[in-house]
Amino acid sequence: MLTGLSLQVLAQEQAAPPAPAASRPRSANAPGQAPAAQGRQTLEKVEVSGGPSDDATRRASSAAKIVISREEIEKFGDNSLGEVMKRLPGVTTGGRPGRGGDIRMRGMGGGFTQILVNGERMPPGFSLDQLPPEQVERIEIMRAPTAEFGARAIAGTINVVLREAYQRKVNDLRAGLSVERSQVSPNVSWQRNDKLDDAGSSYNLAVNAGQMKHEDDQNGRTVAEDLHGGPTRVLTSTGSSEDERRMLNANGRVQWRLGEGESFALQPFLSINKGNSSSQQRQQGDRSDGRPLAYDRAQTEGRTEFKMLRLNTQLQKKLDPDTRLDLRVGLGRALMDSRTLRQEFLGSVGSRTQEDTVNGHDSHWSLIGKVARQLENEHSLVGGVEAENQTRDQTRVSLQNGLPRPALADFGDNLSASVRRFAAYGQDEWSVSPHWSFYAGLRWEGIETRSDAANYAVRNKSSVWTPLLHAVWKPDEKSRNQVRMSLTRSYRSPQLQDLIARPSINSEYPCPADGACGPNAVQYPDRSGNPELRPEMATGVEIAFERYLVKGGLLSANFFYRHINDLIRTETRLETVSWASVPRWVARPQNIGTAKTFGLELEAKFRLDEFIEDALPLNLRSNLSLFSSRVDGIPGPNNRIDSQPKATANIGFDYKLRSLPLTLAAGLNWTPGGTIQQTLIQQSVTPTKRVIDASATWAIDRDTQLRLSASNLAPLDYNTSSVITTADNRITTDNLGRSFTVWQLRWERKL
Repeated sequence: MLTGLSLQVLAQEQAAPPAPAASRPRSANAPGQAPAAQGRQTLEKVEVSGGPSDDATRRASSAAKIVISREEIEKFGDNSLGEVMKRLPGVTTGGRPGRGGDIRMRGMGGGFTQILVNGERMPPGFSLDQLPPEQVERIEIMRAPTAEFGARAIAGTINVVLREAYQRKVNDLRAGLSVERSQVSPNVSWQRNDKLDDAGSSYNLAVNAGQMKHEDDQNGRTVAEDLHGGPTRVLTSTGSSEDERRMLNANGRVQWRLGEGESFALQPFLSINKGNSSSQQRQQGDRSDGRPLAYDRAQTEGRTEFKMLRLNTQLQKKLDPDTRLDLRVGLGRALMDSRTLRQEFLGSVGSRTQEDTVNGHDSHWSLIGKVARQLENEHSLVGGVEAENQTRDQTRVSLQNGLPRPALADFGDNLSASVRRFAAYGQDEWSVSPHWSFYAGLRWEGIETRSDAANYAVRNKSSVWTPLLHAVWKPDEKSRNQVRMSLTRSYRSPQLQDLIARPSINSEYPCPADGACGPNAVQYPDRSGNPELRPEMATGVEIAFERYLVKGGLLSANFFYRHINDLIRTETRLETVSWASVPRWVARPQNIGTAKTFGLELEAKFRLDEFIEDALPLNLRSNLSLFSSRVDGIPGPNNRIDSQPKATANIGFDYKLRSLPLTLAAGLNWTPGGTIQQTLIQQSVTPTKRVIDASATWAIDRDTQLRLSASNLAPLDYNTSSVITTADNRITTDNLGRSFTVWQLRWERKL
């Protein structure tokens, strides 16, 4: 039905003259290059009319770029950015339905997607789900890398832009309650925006505070089959967990107008998150290796605290009528503390306690400078340099039955690490004719990682050159059709935690209090880093067709391909290690070879009554993405990129009733489950995710509205499995979980 409707729209669409090539906004790829006055006009238009301005920005960009405005972000009244992003073309999220989760483009897990906030990476411990949608101005999705945003984006880049300052006055207050499985989570937010003077200076302040509670069942079953005819052993576990999180987020922007097209801005960002968790577990049956159970009951309590403060400054200056200077300086600091206490019992007697305390802090600074020059021959040149430094100091104390664990004494409790990054780039964007526009960029980036602990030091250096080419072709000057093409290089550098060699001992097979560790089971490996990791390098191709409709909306089809060298994947191997007297199973990241992934992303959005006479004026949005991949060196047929599904799809609408002050919206998100062969011995099975969302917004008066929303209607169970096959055993572990509908009622008032 969707395909037929799209074809009908395509057949009825009549061409209209587009904007001349010379009038294309040169800042489409780089927010902040356009004069400040023009930037404010564009943002105000986005706030009022939403979609058409987003499509105009997308159409004018030489490199593929999708902009999601505030209107679209607020459509369903979501609690988390993950729930917002799951509806975007080609984007999937991990975790249970209705909970947000880690965000992936093209379904590629493992850090292939570059996530930015205001153009910067956030420190470890920060999650986008900590950022409420109310504080977001827009979301920018770049399917292919650009020189300015960086090439650490094999799958693509998602840039979350926080609220900005306008000249108009805004004073909004919102308060809401959400309910999941009888757990009530309150939330309140306030936004203030006004001008500082009549010369164009302005400010914005946004504050959000909330509490989130979750309650889950934790049921599992492990079946160990002896491939040589021995007994089959079954271990079952039942339990529950509770999680409570309190959040305070604040960001602001103060912008002074220095002259025509010149400004200076300060942008602070504060995030405080505190959480408490607890879980109870009971198990019975037999271990896979036949050893007696070390415990039959366990309880765990945890506490976490994360605090982050960042301050960014930006100076925009005109060097001459055609040349602009943009300087940005950022400073930041983050504090992280956690404590976990696990108690195990055998019968009524305590058998073991383990207490882990981690204290750490991150410091960060960044410097970005770029010069943009508009030439008379339709060329727009940009050159820039970047420098960034992040340091981490961490202290970890691990006690077993109240005493230090001697097996880890050689690794020490203190860790100091730093990551330094330098980059330089140049890019040229130009219109050759009304039919062709091009973008060419070249970026060099170098990263140095250092880590020091008690008896080891890690030094890892990498540098890459990434050429980037983008082109847009229009069949004729008046056409609303255009074709995009991209040929790029991108990469992913190893994460700091993947390089650090300090092991994490699996709690199911702990080390004795008085000596080295004994054996463990393959499904309960220890974890350690790999200082010898190399960056993953990828060559990418994008080809897209876009048709922009006369009265707003678009139809598009995008094909992508990536060839990845030195793919990083975590493998579990039996190793001789310093912390054990016998070989133990250890999960460690490795460069395993090459991989290929490709796919097709389809998108259609339009108003139904524009093409079907007497139809309701529904705003329809739909997208379908098909993915395929192959990892060399791993047996098929399921040797795909980790976490990548075969498809994902969304369809939704919103409708404003003519007879009542009521706006309705609904959406369906679907991602099929499947099996992925992760390594030579291990495969994972994920379930189908189907999430139905709906919302109703009642305008009480011109300044007040009430919004009722539901996420994950008709919830499905979320059951995952893993299968490990060794020379002697096949071990199948099933984790059974439920998902729940989240109801939210929110009151919104313009003061």
